[in-house]
Amino acid sequence: MGIRSILSKPLAHLLHGKNNGWINQADQAQERIFHTLIETAKATEFGRRHSFEKIHSYEDYKKNVPVREYEGIKEYVDLILEGRQNILWPGKPLYLAKTSGTTSGSKYIPITKESIPNHINSTRDALMDYIVETGKSQFLDKKLIFLSGSPVLDKKAGIHLGRLSGIVNHHVPAILRSNQMPSYETNCIEDWETKVDRIVEETFQQDMSLISGIPSWVQMYFEKLKQKSGGKSIQEIFPNFSLFIYGGVNYEPYRNKFERYIGGKVDSIELFPASEGFFAYQNQQDDKGLLLMANSGIFYEFIPADEYFNENPTRLNLSQVKTGVNYALVVSSNAGLWSYSIGDMVKFTSVKPYKLIVAGRIKHYTSAFGEHVIAEEVEAAMQIALSKFGGEVSEFHVAPMVNPKEGLPYHEWMVEFSNKPHDMEGFTKFLDHTLQTKNAYYKDLIQGHVLRPLVISTVNHEAFIAYMKSEGKLGGQNKLPRLANDRKIADKLSQG
Repeated sequence: MGIRSILSKPLAHLLHGKNNGWINQADQAQERIFHTLIETAKATEFGRRHSFEKIHSYEDYKKNVPVREYEGIKEYVDLILEGRQNILWPGKPLYLAKTSGTTSGSKYIPITKESIPNHINSTRDALMDYIVETGKSQFLDKKLIFLSGSPVLDKKAGIHLGRLSGIVNHHVPAILRSNQMPSYETNCIEDWETKVDRIVEETFQQDMSLISGIPSWVQMYFEKLKQKSGGKSIQEIFPNFSLFIYGGVNYEPYRNKFERYIGGKVDSIELFPASEGFFAYQNQQDDKGLLLMANSGIFYEFIPADEYFNENPTRLNLSQVKTGVNYALVVSSNAGLWSYSIGDMVKFTSVKPYKLIVAGRIKHYTSAFGEHVIAEEVEAAMQIALSKFGGEVSEFHVAPMVNPKEGLPYHEWMVEFSNKPHDMEGFTKFLDHTLQTKNAYYKDLIQGHVLRPLVISTVNHEAFIAYMKSEGKLGGQNKLPRLANDRKIADKLSQG
């Protein structure tokens, strides 16, 4: 064992024991964070406008601070970009994380001195919990790769601007920097395809043990490694590869293909990071639920998903949630976000401790006829169908076909197969039946002959990559919407 793996074990047990304190008292931790946030931000521009001095309880807070999406804080961010201080949080942010908005163009999410530890320490804690649970730490002695955006940062009004993954790259602990890959120069390459080619060249002869990234982009890395090696599996190329860390999208639709690429199964850890904060991570290998970071400078609110678009939806704090209900996730934090809707839906699998899964995006759904099919449902249906009929999927997207040339409307599944099921007709019928079991409204529409069963349209190899490239969103943290309520993506995929 090397020095890193030896030193990591006592540190892992120390942090694990420390975290158990707030895990067992998460409601109290949230209460403390709430009052600290309000007290700290009283004198900010936002605090004055929303009468923070009169807020003494969560009920007061809900009356004074409405739920916002990015458009609701843009005026404050614009003031920060003009060089103003004490706007959303005391002083100036350390960084502004740049993300791609759907309605506002680029979005700039503040990261402060107080909030940066949340982004850094949460990943550390996920690794430490894994070491405590499994006893495995040797992976720290080998090479580690983090497929991320460029760490090159711009600067405006004295604040560094960049992608979250690039910002976080500047805070990788020194103990890991010497075995972190790719090189800084390669990581700075903006063009994703060029960057992945260079990463392959740099890592091909290395002793890689840990690989981290969004599954759809790690998939591209694996494909290029396989081509360079003449068809070898990842474990033949990297015999000590033992841990895959991922987040951003559901891994299950990719699992079969990944295991074929890898040449078997390896341990994995799911993370739930976003520019707005690091919210949860998988802390047990046999439990898909993600432990909510309830003591990390973030106060959480939850809106039942079926009420989200109501004029006055129900707003709940952590102590009020129930298992099995889809909620829109809303956060207030020491980054200066206040009742900010991040756009994700979550569902709790446990409340002792608080664990959740990510159910999809609140605005990514297919509901041309009121069915409101969501990502959790289509991803589960796809996984079940693939398990029964075989086959592997590289990527897929679901959209409504409202005005077909003939027959009833239907849901069109645009699917890129890397290996087609042995019985496509049976697969399609079973997929539709499974989706009906997941969504009663969809079932009623099928049985009532308002919709006909779904149609699978096979798209060309790398059609999804071509689409993302055409949108300037190839690689990094960019993700393709799993569902849409229109045909903007589907029609472009059809043309490809």
